[in-house]
Amino acid sequence: MQRFDHLLTTRPHDINAVFVSDLHLSSDTPALNEAFLALVQDLSVLPNLQSLYILGDWLDGWIGDDDYLTLSDDKKARHFLTPILNALKTLSTTTTIYVMHGNRDFTIRQSLCDTFNGILIKEPHFLTLLNGITIRLEHGDRLCTDDKAYQRYRKIIQNPVISWLVLKQPLAYRQRLAQTIKIKTKSHKHQKSTAIMDVNTQAVNQAIKTCNILLHGHTHRPNVHKLGGKKRMVLGDWRYIDDKVQAVIGAVDSDGVGLWVFDWFVK
Repeated sequence: MQRFDHLLTTRPHDINAVFVSDLHLSSDTPALNEAFLALVQDLSVLPNLQSLYILGDWLDGWIGDDDYLTLSDDKKARHFLTPILNALKTLSTTTTIYVMHGNRDFTIRQSLCDTFNGILIKEPHFLTLLNGITIRLEHGDRLCTDDKAYQRYRKIIQNPVISWLVLKQPLAYRQRLAQTIKIKTKSHKHQKSTAIMDVNTQAVNQAIKTCNILLHGHTHRPNVHKLGGKKRMVLGDWRYIDDKVQAVIGAVDSDGVGLWVFDWFVK
């Protein structure tokens, strides 16, 4: 895969859409936060960028918009998310920003997106390019049907009624719940095989019938898989490695849809 900064510097006018996923931003990820902020600032100067898609797990362990929106101005000023929201709001003056739920931030609501004029979208979301190519956008966890225990949990916890009930609980309770879920998730990942946490072939084949390109994240296994005349493109998670943050992101340019390596070196 080519480096995204090469595309930025050589063909900035060609970029009209960017896709990211699995950033898992929090107060505990300062390097990732700064890297995403740097990307948003770079995108803000692109002359023809029409859309930025954040395809789930943008935030790690999000417990409800009120966890941020009810803060005092002083606390917001010190919050890790504030400079990011401000940068996204600047970007939104020229670019439409779409946010999709992931398995770690499914309690994001439109109220948070309103702070930067973003649009909360449901999966699957379809995007049709000018050349007629249809892209199906998902977070990706729904495709991992071999992990039956997770799918049962997902069906329960993301049920609209259950989500509503959870969000009605006091913030302190939700904070404890989020920490418990995070610990259990890490434990369960270590106990499961890598195969069971990857996408299921049948689920992919069903999804690919509806589009030319299936684009998702979640599995943290970036790659381009050719399926006959179609493609499954997998975005990468954002990682802090050897004094730099690295991620595999997607972009639509004059050549079509491609995956690019984004690097940000910690200062």
